Amino acid sequence: MSSESKYVFGKKNIIIIVSGVLITFLGFILMMGGGSEDPNVFNGDELFSARRITLAPLLVIGGYAIVIFGIMKKNKA
Repeated sequence: MSSESKYVFGKKNIIIIVSGVLITFLGFILMMGGGSEDPNVFNGDELFSARRITLAPLLVIGGYAIVIFGIMKKNKA
């Protein structure tokens, strides 16, 4: 039997990819909301908060970058 791995990604790669996906999901969750129960009322402060405009997109982009890093990282074989 050969001791070579049958898998493309190692354990560290999988951990990095899963953490990147979780960070991406967190960014999308932070973007949710901001709606109003009454369609005649507009709450600009809630809709255009720093969390939705700045933090959440940075988390999504950072999560994608972490996933790409996890895919591209070379295994120590």
